[in-house]
Amino acid sequence: MITLIGCLVLAVLLMLGTPVAFAMAIAGAVGLYMIGGLSMVLGILKTTAFSVANSYEIITIPMFILMAEFVILSGVADDLFTAASAWVGRLRGGLAMATAIAGAGFGAISGSSTAAAATLASTTVPAMLKQGYEPKLATGVVAISGTLAMLIPPSIALILYGIIADVSIGDLLIGGVIPGILVTLTIILTVAFLVWQDPGRAPAGRSYTVMEKIRALKVVGPLLILFAAVTGSIYLGVATPTEASGIGAFGAMLLALWERKLTIPTLRIALIDATRTSCMIVMIILGAQIFGYFFTLTQTTQDLVRFVGDLNTSRWVIIALILFGYIVLGFFMDQIAILILTVPVVLPVVVALGFDPVWFGVIVIVTAEVGMVTPPMGLNVFVVARYTRRPLGEIFRGVMPHVIAHLIVIFLLTVFPSIILWLPSTMQR
Repeated sequence: MITLIGCLVLAVLLMLGTPVAFAMAIAGAVGLYMIGGLSMVLGILKTTAFSVANSYEIITIPMFILMAEFVILSGVADDLFTAASAWVGRLRGGLAMATAIAGAGFGAISGSSTAAAATLASTTVPAMLKQGYEPKLATGVVAISGTLAMLIPPSIALILYGIIADVSIGDLLIGGVIPGILVTLTIILTVAFLVWQDPGRAPAGRSYTVMEKIRALKVVGPLLILFAAVTGSIYLGVATPTEASGIGAFGAMLLALWERKLTIPTLRIALIDATRTSCMIVMIILGAQIFGYFFTLTQTTQDLVRFVGDLNTSRWVIIALILFGYIVLGFFMDQIAILILTVPVVLPVVVALGFDPVWFGVIVIVTAEVGMVTPPMGLNVFVVARYTRRPLGEIFRGVMPHVIAHLIVIFLLTVFPSIILWLPSTMQR
């Protein structure tokens, strides 16, 4: 009964528009008060903030966010689309394919899907429409390509999952590399299929000389070096994810200096923006901890594990229902909120069924990508609509073929866990 009251309080607060962090903290405090009174609430509030802020792994969040701010400040990220166009722009639908490649590149230095979608929408959609691309094809590929930032390291979503689930962040980030490449290729193949089905959707672009292609690589060279320094140092065991985040932030600062974009005013803006985002995420984790204490004391998670264990059905049916639930939640809620709210409850069930928590983390993020572009609350679609001033219905129709393709990828990642787990198993420890 107490658990139900706590969940109802949380649901009401969220429906009233209360920020997720405060909704979870208030609902958790109400539940704790019902269990142990004011002394229990005060005791947990006194210790929780310090335990969250004192976590060594949490340093990765502000460092990777600062890295993204410096890269965006440098202006190098804006050249990703131009560089990718030089290599694949000659193909029919090549600019749309270049958008997917640029989305993967932006994800490798951002970690924010909405920031990626906004950047791609303002740069790639006008170029595609100018060349005669079908509007729904152009906007749809931008919306789905922005979600790659959730998966390709350094992914803030994977880091959050690792902190909540107490799973190796290094394994999660490296585990996201191959699925990230696979999803990028899936977007490209979906575009190729759409323009093969109807060539009128996209024209063929102009050809580029070998020298133009090489010059394009020089533009993205610094980003490739930065990505290799961060992900490579984690993979080779040279640095922990926390140390790698510091390397990434420092390298991105040097890049902004090299491009002569780092001044006292721009440095101040980058630091303020990174601080605001970091504080928001840390506050969400703090609220989740308070709500998590409430769930632990009510033994809700343990009861759920026992209930699932007693079910006379295949574990694959249960995992399919869980993933379907994530897709449905993605229709209405922000993906970070979904992770914070569900992982503490769902993960013990998944582990009890014999599934790997690293595998499940990557699967959840890929599934969350679908929620970012599905109606009625596909956040990336709203971002693209805002920056392109195209109708929401048009963008949702344009992204639906990619949603179907994503569901196929989720099926493959579920049936073949080694796609995710092989690369982390070869890491130097």
